Amino acid sequence: MCTGAVDRKRNRAFTLLEITLAVAILSMMSLVIYRFVQTNLIALRLSAEGNAKDESYSGLLNLLTAQWQTLTPGQGALLGDALKFGDRRRDEITWICGPGPGLLTRYGSGEFSVNLRLRPSPKNSEQMELGIIRKPIGDPNIGSGGGESWVTLMPDVQSLRITYFDPRLNVWVDKWTDASTLPRLVKVAIGRPGNTVPWEAIIAIARTPL
Repeated sequence: MCTGAVDRKRNRAFTLLEITLAVAILSMMSLVIYRFVQTNLIALRLSAEGNAKDESYSGLLNLLTAQWQTLTPGQGALLGDALKFGDRRRDEITWICGPGPGLLTRYGSGEFSVNLRLRPSPKNSEQMELGIIRKPIGDPNIGSGGGESWVTLMPDVQSLRITYFDPRLNVWVDKWTDASTLPRLVKVAIGRPGNTVPWEAIIAIARTPL
């Protein structure tokens, strides 16, 4: 009887093979769960980054649209120059406007000369950032660099291309030098690292006649 009891107890124990298989199954399940969670976290991060980029582009588009659609021809209201650094476009555009939310300041007085351009990032000289330089018109310190302020609109930008639709010629041109009138449309293209196709938007300045 004692021998039979010992044999029954021995039959209830797990063998080394069963324990090894159980550990292997638990390891595979843990790996699958880890990869599933990691994939979801990466997808959430990429989605958040994409949404942040979309919001930055929308904010820039709204800012430029609000500024340019209130311009009146004459007195250098809008001028654009086509510049290049190496093989990348670094165009600039300048316009005249008053203070307000669109200029990102409510405390100025008079008119401002606003220049949209690229400049090296202070954090990394090899990267560029897109922003505006605000200069009060008539300030005696303008020539010496005083009275100017820089506002960053978008970091990590590689290229900026601005073209203008001239209704008189019915073509897109790279420069706008006629201060007495405004272009019908302005096309802005921004190249950023990791984007094979630049972000592009067309802003209507003057209304198209019916």
